[in-house]
Amino acid sequence: MTKAGSRILEGVRQARSFVRGGDATGFAVHAAPDTDVRAVRAKLGLSQEAFAARFGLNIAAVREWEQQRRRPEQAARVLLLVIAHNPGAVSAALAAASS
Repeated sequence: MTKAGSRILEGVRQARSFVRGGDATGFAVHAAPDTDVRAVRAKLGLSQEAFAARFGLNIAAVREWEQQRRRPEQAARVLLLVIAHNPGAVSAALAAASS
């Protein structure tokens, strides 16, 4: 087996051990914090509909997040965090992807 293959296999073994409750040494878990969706949207001056359309979000999800009936999943929390810090980057990436 190659060195790279050995390192990959060892990483898989460590990850499996971690998932099963083993030693977490060498692992870092990054979880995006909750974002106040209403505050981000208001800062941008967008309605719920415009916010959802601009960033490719489901309007029903935006409403439920704002009313705290539902918590955004991890991927959505990451996207909301980026929108809060640099909405132009998200808009530019979405525009580039659709052209």
